[in-house]
Amino acid sequence: MEYWKLLKDRKMISNVDSKHTGKVVVAGWVYDQRDLGKVRFLVLRDFSGEIQITAIKSKCSKDVFDLMQKVSRESVVLICGDVVKNEKASGGREILPDSFEILGSAENLPIDVSDFSKTELPKRLDYRYLDFHRRRTQAIFKIQHTLSTSFKEFFVSRGYIEMQPPCLIGVASEGGADVFKVKYFEKEACLAQSPQLYKEMIACSMEKTFMITPVWRAEKHNTVRHINEIRQMDIECAFMSQMDVMKLEEEVVRFMVAEVISRNKSEIELLGLKLNVPSAKYISYDDTIVLLKKSGIKISSRDDLNPEAEKKLGELFPETLVFVHSWPASLKPFYIMPRGADVNAEYSEGFDCIYRGMEITSGGQRIHLPELLIAKIKQKGLKVESLKDFIDSFRFGAPPHSGWSIGLERLTMLLCDLDNVREATMFPRDRDRLTP
Repeated sequence: MEYWKLLKDRKMISNVDSKHTGKVVVAGWVYDQRDLGKVRFLVLRDFSGEIQITAIKSKCSKDVFDLMQKVSRESVVLICGDVVKNEKASGGREILPDSFEILGSAENLPIDVSDFSKTELPKRLDYRYLDFHRRRTQAIFKIQHTLSTSFKEFFVSRGYIEMQPPCLIGVASEGGADVFKVKYFEKEACLAQSPQLYKEMIACSMEKTFMITPVWRAEKHNTVRHINEIRQMDIECAFMSQMDVMKLEEEVVRFMVAEVISRNKSEIELLGLKLNVPSAKYISYDDTIVLLKKSGIKISSRDDLNPEAEKKLGELFPETLVFVHSWPASLKPFYIMPRGADVNAEYSEGFDCIYRGMEITSGGQRIHLPELLIAKIKQKGLKVESLKDFIDSFRFGAPPHSGWSIGLERLTMLLCDLDNVREATMFPRDRDRLTP
């Protein structure tokens, strides 16, 4: 195939500037077309940017001129030509084509992939592979890429060890939570709804660990903030308290948002976003309840924070990471340390983080004392036997440790000001969608 020879010299469109002289080879998707009779225009898009292709009938071959008219939108083409200045064109330059080859023709599009598309999200998700052609969709996932890579960069630079927890586990990580059960040879297993048990076991040896891992939740919800397969950004740290890891989360989220602001200027502009590095607010659960009641939210002193309460906190503390700490032990999982290491303590060393009116994190200090862990498991009505390996892992020198997790898709949703977390998920899985 002859096109491979040209593709070896291909330039990304963002690297083609108005100062370029001589021939250039570009390839990408046909984004837009105009025909003025003797002049035909085509906007070519690759993952890095766009450039105008201008074919003048009197200055290019008949084959090229004809193909400029015949090629369909979103077809993949390979073009070789001269770069010339044109202040009216995007980027102040355009390409006059010498050769034009169609590498992959696009059929009639089932959805509109323009920036002004009014296609509803469910229809777009039916054709998600095509929806990725949209510049706005690409912008969302470029921002998500910055979030995930900067998260990793932050912890690698601080000596943390990346962990790869198993996706198939023998027991529910959260105790009695709903799980997706699978057949594992002669045994029954389930998809991990959290790396919780494993990251604790790792931290008790390697001290500082982080991960970005898929998890599955079998809850039959149907909301704009929940899906059944997500990616979690997790840490677990030995010799760190609840307050220590809250401060660590403040640092990393501020770093991640700053990196998005720095690296994704064009995407921020395209999506019309206003981003600021967030500040932080630390407030106890009891004080939070008092504040919410004064603000008109109907909530009791031992209630979880519902979406209305979270939204109100976002209004009261805009562009702020609101760390609600010292939660009632009854509202936290069995592995969260009760205050004073007392199984009957009213409060725990657990926290939630609310950002832009939505919970992004749950975390806290974990129980590292085997007998206390057993007592807490029994208190929660769970089976000790099913968690035996986890409990035993703390019998051989387990340090105090703490950690948290952030949902990658939810954080993307909030930063990109999206109405539905599915739009921040490449291939969302919910109770109704298993394809594409």
